Amino acid sequence: MTSDKANDASRSLICLENAKKIYTMGRQQVAALDGMDVAFEKGSFWAVMGSSGSGKSTLMNVIGCLDRLTSGRYLFQGRNISAHTDDALSDIRLRHIGFIFQSFNLIPQLTVQRNIELPLYYLGWDKEKSANHAQNLASMVGLETRLTHRPFELSGGQMQRVAIARALAADPELILADEPTGNLDTRTSEQIMALLGSLHDGGKTIIMVTHESQIAEYAQNRLYMKDGRILKMDKKVT
Repeated sequence: MTSDKANDASRSLICLENAKKIYTMGRQQVAALDGMDVAFEKGSFWAVMGSSGSGKSTLMNVIGCLDRLTSGRYLFQGRNISAHTDDALSDIRLRHIGFIFQSFNLIPQLTVQRNIELPLYYLGWDKEKSANHAQNLASMVGLETRLTHRPFELSGGQMQRVAIARALAADPELILADEPTGNLDTRTSEQIMALLGSLHDGGKTIIMVTHESQIAEYAQNRLYMKDGRILKMDKKVT
């Protein structure tokens, strides 16, 4: 590792080094990530942009420990987790990464409170502590009066707020947001992005995929991808 890369890794929550992800499609091999070198510093807010097929989703899946690199290294909090077992990667997802999806991914049979509590169940929290924490998170996102509602009784913006509260349940260092405003109207999108901005101001690292330039403006840093490579980076100077 060069001295510059070593410095990036020491300051960064996430560091990818010569990251490659190859998919085999019939007789053809497609490089979804083609030797990427990128670091995301702790407490930063990034928007990842690019056309369909540029590698955005693959990058997010790798960062979120949902997929593995074909080759290269993935350092999380300075530790190389590229060869971790599935169970170890699952534990990292549970404890250190919060996910926000365009389609919300709420469980329809569960109430707002139970949806928020879900990660805490897997962490082994007792019922009273879990309920109190979920209620506090619901209040933080403005849903304290909707705790007993189910997803079908909520608006799109309210469902996304539940998803954000759930993502925060384990107090993760990293928030991954995949098109978080894709199913929302303009006014609601602005409210959700203001909420993400306040989380960033509170110290969270946020990496967001979006195809909307107006939404990307909420992030201090922007990464543009094409054919599995970095096309351009607009990074705030610190």
